[in-house]
Amino acid sequence: MSAIDIRPQEVATINRPRQPAPAQGATWARVLALAVAFALGAIVAGGVVFALTRPDSIEQTADRLRAESALRDRTQIKTLTELARGTRARLLPVLDGLSRAMPSDGAAGPVAVTAADVESWQQAAAAAVQGFADPPSGETATNVARSSLASAVRQLATTVDTYAAARGLTGPARAAAMDLAVRQRADALFTWSIGATALDAVNIDAGYGHQHVFLPTSPGEGALTPDTEPEGSHDS
Repeated sequence: MSAIDIRPQEVATINRPRQPAPAQGATWARVLALAVAFALGAIVAGGVVFALTRPDSIEQTADRLRAESALRDRTQIKTLTELARGTRARLLPVLDGLSRAMPSDGAAGPVAVTAADVESWQQAAAAAVQGFADPPSGETATNVARSSLASAVRQLATTVDTYAAARGLTGPARAAAMDLAVRQRADALFTWSIGATALDAVNIDAGYGHQHVFLPTSPGEGALTPDTEPEGSHDS
């Protein structure tokens, strides 16, 4: 009987190559690459958002034109207010003379009016009309104020011409012409009051405050009157 070999059997093993540990530099390179990728993604995303939300050239042009228009309108409002004040000063002697020579009831007044007086009124009214010639184009509200004042001045000039014609008439024709002149004057003052009210409003909107450029009117003529706010105040 042969002896049994009881030595431990050698077990075959597979020697696998050991994976080297990642170097310190490689780890930082990976982190840096991720950071750069994140930053680039943020930049690209931000650029896309900006491109989608930024005003395009048409909007930018519209905004610029609106700003230029607002600035131009503020200048026009200031110039128009100065023109209205100068026109009022020119027309006050005309209105004063008409109120004494042509009371609101249409009858001839007690004050003697000479041809030279009437001629001076006509010259003053014509100069006032000329002041509103060739108006610039502005914003709607400013155009309304300017047009109303200009129309009132033309109506007042017509009033003076009607009164001048009535002076050469007698009897019922004279009375009818005087009555017409009285009604024309009332319409002129009413139209001026509309323009003065609109002028006050645009001055407030433009930041200049209340500007009251009204002509004197008689009770019962229906003209608009200025508010009680102080000149230059910003209370609406």
